[in-house]
Amino acid sequence: MKICVLDGYTLNPGDLSWDALRELGECEMFDRTPASEVVARAAGADVVITNKAVLGHGEISALKGLRLIAVTATGFNVVNIGSAKAQGVVVSNVPGYGTRSVAQHVFALILELAQRVGAHSDAARGTGWPLAKDWCFWNSPLVELDGLTLGIMGYGAIGSAVGEIGAAFGMKVVATKSNRRALPGYVEEATVHGVFSRSDVVTLHCPLTDETKNLVNAERLASMKASAFLINTARGPLVDEAALASALNEGRLAGAGLDVLSQEPPSADNPLLTARNCIVTPHMAWATRAARARLMDATVANVRSFLAGAPQNVVS
Repeated sequence: MKICVLDGYTLNPGDLSWDALRELGECEMFDRTPASEVVARAAGADVVITNKAVLGHGEISALKGLRLIAVTATGFNVVNIGSAKAQGVVVSNVPGYGTRSVAQHVFALILELAQRVGAHSDAARGTGWPLAKDWCFWNSPLVELDGLTLGIMGYGAIGSAVGEIGAAFGMKVVATKSNRRALPGYVEEATVHGVFSRSDVVTLHCPLTDETKNLVNAERLASMKASAFLINTARGPLVDEAALASALNEGRLAGAGLDVLSQEPPSADNPLLTARNCIVTPHMAWATRAARARLMDATVANVRSFLAGAPQNVVS
């Protein structure tokens, strides 16, 4: 049994162990694999493990002995599911491993926009507080979350976890209707327009589809309160980046907190990197050690279950 890990570094930069996977077969590990080398490196493998390395029709067709593609993520758009199915290749993913870590990061972004803790810490060490005339000092508006409205687009596992935290802060929570779970009593159902127009904070937790691409566009941004914040920890292309940058720079939106962009790593000319009141973090919401350990354990369990003839978390 040969197992090939195409791009294992982001899952395990050195603080976790691959030993449990090595117990299942002969393993070949690569930190990263360019598209041009996917087939060569995965040749002869029964199991290929990937995060962002693409296994499209051409790659899958060329890997005749391939039996399982284990995606170390919840999203599996890097795999051509139709080609895998046609060739009899099982595809597995890992749902739910990062729910609490991502929800935590959502509020790290919200609280930074509301309190500007980092900027005020810098001011305390610079010329702000030392030169202030009073015992206290702030150089941007401070926003209390209690009583504000939190709007959730996509009330799945992460969206519901974010809603719980928002309610604990005393926020009113509104969300679009979910087909996967009932809205609890403290969450009010709202239309898409209602979420954007009523909310003081809008946070995105929907999948990227043809329907949701550029969900946040100029029209929706125009419907938001000028005092509102936009949070995106889901997928970069949910947002029209030029439209968001314009809204921020023109003061039509108070702030944005983004953990994802349309291109990652971003190009230097991405307008959101220099937009006013825009916090950008490098797609790290999922990456706490606790979440990555769950992801590692679940991936190994997916491979083990497949080899035992009872595949789990199958997406094809």
